[in-house]
Amino acid sequence: MTLLPDLPQNAVLLDLLREQGVPQEHGDYVYEGWELHTHPDLVERLEDLAPRWPVLATFGVPVLAAKGIAAVVAQGMSTLLVRLPEAPPELLKPAEPCPPLTDPGGGWYTVCPWQSELRSAESERLLSLLVQQALSYAASLSEDDSIDWQGRPVQAPGKRRGKVKGRRPSKGGNSRQGRRGRGR
Repeated sequence: MTLLPDLPQNAVLLDLLREQGVPQEHGDYVYEGWELHTHPDLVERLEDLAPRWPVLATFGVPVLAAKGIAAVVAQGMSTLLVRLPEAPPELLKPAEPCPPLTDPGGGWYTVCPWQSELRSAESERLLSLLVQQALSYAASLSEDDSIDWQGRPVQAPGKRRGKVKGRRPSKGGNSRQGRRGRGR
């Protein structure tokens, strides 16, 4: 089962992952009922690049999504797929293409998750920024304003629930009327 919604924006990715997916109940590399298609170190790397962001197990592949739309996919040992309106900065080393997602006009780009040419801290900073840009871009592709970036329902303005905190007005109207400061 996948947690990534079957939306038109996810169709090509879901078709690709579904085709590659192998249901598996037992073994060393089981990921939410599917054979894991990503090295465990890369799963951890993805979690480090987007702390506190839910990683969705999708046919054995970890995916980050915003508003239900896939933004980042971790595959194999050395591929991060990012959904962006334009190619990532040239400073970041690309990974091998992943057709049909990375075909021209597909909106997906690959980057190496390790960036060995850069210092470790700089690599992590640039990749984290790229992941955030991909999440922001994916959210912009959604037409659903009833959910936030992480897919949680958004409360409509004016429909507050629970107690309102603050000062209660006094029985005599405006308690500050004609008074200034404390104890006067």
